[in-house]
Amino acid sequence: MTARRKVTTLAALGVAPIVIAGLSAAPAFAHGSMTDPVSRVSACFAEGPESPVSAACKAAVAAGGTQPLYDWNEVNIANAAGNHQQLIPDGKLCSAGRDKYKGLDLPRGDWPSSKMSAGNRTFHYKATAPHKGSFELYLTKDGYDPTKPLKWSDLEAKPFAKVTDPKLVNGEYVFDGVVPNKSGRHLVYSIWQRSDSPEAFYTCSDVVFGQDNGGAGNAPTAAAPSEEEIADGADQSTVDHNGHGGDGHDEAGKGSEQTGTEAAGEEAGEKPADQAAGEEAEQAGDNAPEPNSAAAPGTSGSENLAETGGDSSTPYIAIGGAAALALGAAALFGTARRRATAGGRHGR
Repeated sequence: MTARRKVTTLAALGVAPIVIAGLSAAPAFAHGSMTDPVSRVSACFAEGPESPVSAACKAAVAAGGTQPLYDWNEVNIANAAGNHQQLIPDGKLCSAGRDKYKGLDLPRGDWPSSKMSAGNRTFHYKATAPHKGSFELYLTKDGYDPTKPLKWSDLEAKPFAKVTDPKLVNGEYVFDGVVPNKSGRHLVYSIWQRSDSPEAFYTCSDVVFGQDNGGAGNAPTAAAPSEEEIADGADQSTVDHNGHGGDGHDEAGKGSEQTGTEAAGEEAGEKPADQAAGEEAEQAGDNAPEPNSAAAPGTSGSENLAETGGDSSTPYIAIGGAAALALGAAALFGTARRRATAGGRHGR
């Protein structure tokens, strides 16, 4: 076998598996949101990002722009790894501490809500990119005030529903739970922690037991987005669905670094982001949330990757780099062999 053929064989047998391994390590991004009871972001998306109907959804758009609603299935932290309370500060639970989704943190008693009663209930979670993992649902404590920022201490200590790898039915995770006895307006907080990745997703669903006792009177009934509405809004979404979507998460793990407000302003050629953000905060009223920090207290920027989409593709990059090095080494080896052979022929 000639030196050239040996190099070709090495490249085919040695390098190709590395390249294939690198491709197989590329992350498959999970996305979704609670649809029964309907999450805040799902309800506002269903109303229409450009022309929301309810006062609460209008305020959410004023605070954060329309892009967060088009990206309704991406309220996540890429590297959560179960450290939810450490990464998400009080008052930022509904946005998962992400400035992009700050409009969801507005404390008000008129968010679109779902009826709920004590006892057995079946829950639905729309999975636009399914993945294995566990779901935990928490309910707010007695005395919960929806007009105040939601804190971790407002939630019951233990989830009232918890399930691992629930069945997927028609694109939704479906699972059961026993709802405790409550009265008035409350909130269901869901955490979907992937088991094949440190990524986690979060939702806030406003619910009413009996009659609505919200501070702003009777709130509208929340409706989940239909398949047609999801399809219609897909072109405006920046969320990457396992390689099929926008730039919400690219394969390098960079993601979209713009908030919904910034993206909306640039597309329309409007005012600078900082000026627009200030005006939107005024429009949202006194309850407008403050901008979320880029990294939660006690964490580094690399640990809190909510705005970057995470670095779950690091193995892909590393293995891809190894493949490139291997290819380079093979090429150098081949060159050396050819020179040695040529030298031998000239010496004879």
